[in-house]
Amino acid sequence: MPREVRERQMMDAAVATFGQRGYRAASMDEIAELAGVSKPLVYLYLNSKEELFTACIRREADALLAAVRDGVVEPGLAPDQRLWAGLTAFFAHTAEHPDAWSVLHRQARTHGEKFAAEVAGMREDLVSFVTGLLREAAHTTPASPDLADLGDRDVVGVAQALVGAAEAMAGWANETPDVTAKEAASTLMNFAWTGLGGLLDGERWPAGNSPATRQ
Repeated sequence: MPREVRERQMMDAAVATFGQRGYRAASMDEIAELAGVSKPLVYLYLNSKEELFTACIRREADALLAAVRDGVVEPGLAPDQRLWAGLTAFFAHTAEHPDAWSVLHRQARTHGEKFAAEVAGMREDLVSFVTGLLREAAHTTPASPDLADLGDRDVVGVAQALVGAAEAMAGWANETPDVTAKEAASTLMNFAWTGLGGLLDGERWPAGNSPATRQ
């Protein structure tokens, strides 16, 4: 069997084991058995449990990012449709690969700074991608010149909020029966884009006029 095929089998087994059992509880024996190989062969190909887990994080992070980017490649989509397509792709991928999402969202973030840093890199890539979508929305919406004038910090802050909400919703959707990717995307669009739509129309929350800010 070619090395890349054998290695993919072992990685698939590792993702399933780490996702279902957790990093601490997962053993190289279990991974080898699920992959149908000997434990020495797993060590020969992937060196150690820590390196294997890191490789799983990187592979699954790359796959998730690719799914989101591929979801918005259709030309001519309006800004809201591009965001909708990206969110739908995100929720579809996390639903179709629950063990991978568990590795990224639960295990990697709670088992050491090195693993958390790998996931943080993926998250920043997602934030950067969403920031680009928001910038594009601003420049293609003539009614909202002030959105185009927002500072980078403001736009990145909105992108951070959207990505954080999507991550939380993916965990909820995977644990709630019969929630589809489109339903999850619709829920987030109803929450986020409705508010963002007001921003695109030049509306602002009148913080200076609220009772709380006058006290």
